[in-house]
Parts: sequence; C-alpha cells; structure tokens
Amino acid sequence: MRADRLIRILLLLQNQERLTTKELAQQLEVTERTIHRDMEALSVAGIPVVARRGKYGGWQLMENYRTRLTGLKKEEIMSLFLSPSQQLLKDLGYLQEWTEAREKLIASIPKNLHSEVKDVTNRLHIDSSAWRPSTEVIQMFELLHQAVWDQHKLKIKYERADGTVVTRIVEPLGLVAKGNTWYVVAAVEGEIRNYKASRVITAEKLDEPFERPDDFELASYWQESKQQFIRSLPSYEAQVEVSPDILARLKFTGRFVKIEDLKKQEGSWISVKLNFDTEEEAKSFILGFGNQIRVIQPLQLKEQIIQVARSIIDFYNHDGVHSKESKHGHDES
Repeated sequence: MRADRLIRILLLLQNQERLTTKELAQQLEVTERTIHRDMEALSVAGIPVVARRGKYGGWQLMENYRTRLTGLKKEEIMSLFLSPSQQLLKDLGYLQEWTEAREKLIASIPKNLHSEVKDVTNRLHIDSSAWRPSTEVIQMFELLHQAVWDQHKLKIKYERADGTVVTRIVEPLGLVAKGNTWYVVAAVEGEIRNYKASRVITAEKLDEPFERPDDFELASYWQESKQQFIRSLPSYEAQVEVSPDILARLKFTGRFVKIEDLKKQEGSWISVKLNFDTEEEAKSFILGFGNQIRVIQPLQLKEQIIQVARSIIDFYNHDGVHSKESKHGHDES
C-alpha cells in the first residue's frame, strides 16, 4: 500500500538521515520514478523533505524534524522475535544482553499479543550453523571486535590460505559473519580487504587512530565483495546421465558440485548438468559413483575417466601378481 510505503520512507530518512533515490528504490522494491512521485506526495502533505545534490547528495528531512509515527503493527512486533544466531551473539558477547532485551520487549507489548509472540518462537526458528560443528578457534576475536569500535590501527600476523604468513597494518572497519565464520573487513594501504578472523595469528593494538571513510557502508560493501568473489570462482561443467538409483545421493553430495539442470524420465537414466570448480573435482566425483554415472560431455573428461579407470585396473592386476610372487617366495623359504 502506498500509505505504508510513505511511512517507511519517512522513517528511513529519519533513521539514516540521507538516502539516494536509488537506495530508497532498492529498499522499497519499487522504481526510481515511484520514489520521485512519493517524495512529491510527502512534500504536498507538508513533510519537509529536501533533495541535496553533489557526491554526497540524496533525500533528507529538514534539520530537527522528527515524526511521531513510531507505532508498531502486530506483524512488525512479531518479526522482532525471530531468533538470531545465538552462537554469533555469544561470539560478540551480546547473548545475555539480547536475552534481557527480549524479555523487556515482551513486557512492553500489549498483553493480547503475548500468545502470538510466543507462537513465533515456537513455530519459527533460524539456525545458521552448519551440520558439522566448526573447529575454528578465533584467538584474537575479542581484540578485533574492540578495535572496530575504538578505531585504532592494528598490527596483525595473518596466515593466508596457502600457509604463508604476512604482517599487515590494518584499519578494522567491521566484522561480518558468513554462516558461522567471521571475517574482518579492514582498510590496508588505501584498499579494503577481507581477512578470515580465525587466520589472524596475533594482533597488536597501535596507539594510532584512523578515520573511517565517510561513504563506507559495511552491508553494501560486503554484498558487492561477495558477488565479486562468486564471479571469480572457477567453473567446470559436465553433462552426464545418472542411474535413478543414485538420484537421492546425488542431491546430498553438494560440497564440490552444483546441480545446474535435471531432466527426469520415468524408468530411464536421468540427464543432469553438473557444475564443478575444477576438472579434477569432476573426475573424482564421477569415478566415485562407478558405473552409475556416464559422461556425455565434454568428451575430454570422458576419455580421462576411461584412462583413470584402466590405470586402476592395471594397478590392481599388477598388485595381484606381486602378491602371488611374494607368497610363492615365502613358500620356498
């Protein structure tokens, strides 16, 4: 409804001070033209919205203007009781505070909503952890967390994915949890980079403050960084046919493979397009299913799998001959 959208625009501008037409359109999932019409409607209604031009321009409310449209609807209240990841809250040291704040929030809402709020926690639960518990230990997490708030530079020793250790002077801008894995987003020599928190071996707080970039927004940066990382991932496609007997297993082996397309036909083999990171992963995966997957394309992959299968047969044939010779020699002695 348009009335709800106008109220949301008003509250967004009050809470975030300044937003561009594009940012408002993205948050409200409407076109930029719709935002311009909404702004005109707010202005006609007497709401003092103004447009600022320039690099840091956008829509904002006149200084000192505050709306009193702060009443929460039932659905909005219920949404506040969806449980966040308690492990992440514990990592940050906020679990106790969150629990107490939740109790205060329950006490503040109308009594006729208490049962519905309780239903939210009984019917909806969000678990962001993996099936296998993480074994990562973040030795420096408390110091990293504090440095984000103190805005002091850190001298860190960091272990890269290949095992090499580097020393960096970083300006910690924020912490991001991807699943249950923490990353430190930091400025280094004018560039913003991501560091896996569990790979920070040591961290030393320096007596040198830093200024956060005025235009830096952690959520927007992370979204762009994540998309860039996904685009950079290697990709290797294989068109295969699979036996119906392994279809269920195929869907639950998603660590190294993604099912791109599946065409199921009753009583016959199933055509499937698989996407791997590398050709080596494709070979290992397909060989693991023996004669229950056959490669259609690429032909080079099919030929390589045939070669590997033959080498395995040769290996075991040779191993069998070697075992007989060893046994025969033992009998002679």
